[in-house]
Amino acid sequence: MNDQPIDLRTALGRFEDLWSPRIVAHVNDYDVRIAKVAGDHVWHAHEDTDEFFLVLDGELTIALRDDEGERSVTLPQGSVFVVPRGTEHRPSSPAGASILMFEPTGTSSVGDRHDEIPGHVDVTTGHALR
Repeated sequence: MNDQPIDLRTALGRFEDLWSPRIVAHVNDYDVRIAKVAGDHVWHAHEDTDEFFLVLDGELTIALRDDEGERSVTLPQGSVFVVPRGTEHRPSSPAGASILMFEPTGTSSVGDRHDEIPGHVDVTTGHALR
């Protein structure tokens, strides 16, 4: 565990991989993850946990599917949104963005169920920030 403050701009400068979250801190049984994103992720759902998004830079759109149909929410820089557990969703960012997420430690980046995974999406439970 790091006992010093973490500058998120510096942390984001340590890697270039897209859709490949880095763990910057732990809070109880949760990871605080940052990621650089561009283009589309994959439709997926987390059956047992909500997913928290904070847009640090750029703009993120999250498409959502539930019993009431399909819709999208757009998050500009500084916005937060929580995808409820079990809700299918697909984050995307045509122009690119940097995001912060809270997820239980060990949560897969593609959830418990998902569409076919494109090559640009990293299937991971988060990488250590180096």
